[in-house]
Amino acid sequence: MTIRSLRIGGPQALLALCIGIGSGILANRAGLPLPWMLGPMIGNTVAAMVRLPVAAPIVLRPLVIPVIGVMLGSAISREVLAQAMSWWPSMLLLVPFLVFAGTASYQFYRRVGGFDPVTAFFSAMPGGLNDMVILGAAAGADERRVALAHAVRILIVIVFVVLFFGLVLGVASDQQSRPWVGVGALGPGDMVWLVAAGLAGIPLGRVLRLPAAPMLGPMLLSGLAHVAGVVEVPPPTLLVIAAQIVLGTVIGCRFAGSALRDIGRDLMLGTGSSVLMILVAVGFAELLARLNGVDARQAFLAYSPGGLTEMSLLALAMGQEIAYVSLSHVARITLVIFGAPLLFRLLGIRPG
Repeated sequence: MTIRSLRIGGPQALLALCIGIGSGILANRAGLPLPWMLGPMIGNTVAAMVRLPVAAPIVLRPLVIPVIGVMLGSAISREVLAQAMSWWPSMLLLVPFLVFAGTASYQFYRRVGGFDPVTAFFSAMPGGLNDMVILGAAAGADERRVALAHAVRILIVIVFVVLFFGLVLGVASDQQSRPWVGVGALGPGDMVWLVAAGLAGIPLGRVLRLPAAPMLGPMLLSGLAHVAGVVEVPPPTLLVIAAQIVLGTVIGCRFAGSALRDIGRDLMLGTGSSVLMILVAVGFAELLARLNGVDARQAFLAYSPGGLTEMSLLALAMGQEIAYVSLSHVARITLVIFGAPLLFRLLGIRPG
C-alpha cells in the first residue's frame, strides 16, 4: 500500500462510500456501539481483502473531521473542566506506558515478524499513522509496512475495545439514549457558533501546533462555546453520522491495493502487536485505578493505543469522559512524535 493509492477517487471511492453506508445501516440494526464508524470500517476492510475496487474518499476527510471535533466539544462541560487537575497521575504514567508498550511491540516485530530494526521501530511506536510513516520513511524504514502496521493497530484496537467494553466490562453504548438532533433544533445563533468553531478551529489548532489539529481545534472552540453557554446543542445528528461513515470508510480502505497475502500476514502481525499493547494498557489502567482511584474502564480507554479521533468517538459512545480521553491521546501522540526520533538516535538503530 502506498500513500498514492489512498488518494484514488472517482467510482472506486463512490463504491467504498456505498459499502460504508450499507455496512453502517447493518451495524446500527445489529446494535453495535459506534455503528456508523465501526460498520463502514469493517465493511471496507473486508471489501479490500476480497479485492473489490474500493478506494478511500480521501478528499472528504478534511471536510468531516472538523464536524467530529465540534461534536466532541459539545460534550465538554464546566464540571469536566473542574476535574481536570485530578488527571495529572494519568499523564505521568503515560511515559512508562509508552516505553513498555513500544518495547513489547518492537520485540514482536523483530522476533516474530522478522522486520528490520528501523521498520520494526517505527511500526511499534504508538503514534499517529501519518506521523510514523513520514518519520519512518525519512529514517529508511519500509514505508508500506509501517503504514500497514499502524492501519492494522487502529483497526484492531477499535474492534477490541468495543468487544472488551461490551463483553468483559459489561458497558453498553449509551448512543441509543442520545436524542436525535435535527437541523430544526438549531437556532441561527447555534448554527453560527458551531460553524465558526469548525472553520476557525482548524487554523487555531495549527497555530497551537496541536496533534490532529483539524479535529482538536474545532473541539477546543466548541467546548469553550458550550462551557460558556453561548450554544447548548451539538451538530445535527445526520451530519455527524455522515462524518462517521466517511471516517470509517477511510480507515477500512487503507488496505486497498495491497496483496491479499501481505494483508493477511500484516493483519496477523498487527493483531499480535496490538494485543501486546492492549495488555500493557490494561495493566497500567489497573495500576492507575489502584493508585489514584480513576475508573479503570476510563483509564483503559485513555491508554488504548488507537487513533485520537476514533478513541474520542468511542469515549462518547461508551459514556466515558471525552476530555480526559482526548487529552490523554493528545499527550501520547505528542510524546511519540517528539520522543521517537530522539530515542531512535540515542539507541543508534540501523537498517539490517
